[in-house]
Amino acid sequence: MLQILSLIGDKWSILVIGQLRDRTLRFSELHRAVKGISQRMLTLTLRQLERDGLLTRTVHPSVPPRVDYALTPLGATLLDSVVALGEWATAHRQEINDNRRRYDATHVPRTRP
Repeated sequence: MLQILSLIGDKWSILVIGQLRDRTLRFSELHRAVKGISQRMLTLTLRQLERDGLLTRTVHPSVPPRVDYALTPLGATLLDSVVALGEWATAHRQEINDNRRRYDATHVPRTRP
């Protein structure tokens, strides 16, 4: 159970699932939509989500090949949780950032003698 939770609980998986919530996207569209993700990390994330049965990868025979990604019915069952988590993070972002600044200001990093 922990292995599955750690997989779908990582930030990239959550962001990819959120982007696919009501549409099919191509790799380049996902790469633009998920800010900060490298092409390699996006590839690894998509492969893992496909392996877990949370999204489908459809290759269209064209030049160059077009690849689309979409949530499966199983992947769609995560949407309520992913959206709620995103809304919580947005609502509390400033409070968390303020707490981090206060903590960092009062906790000096320890150095070794």
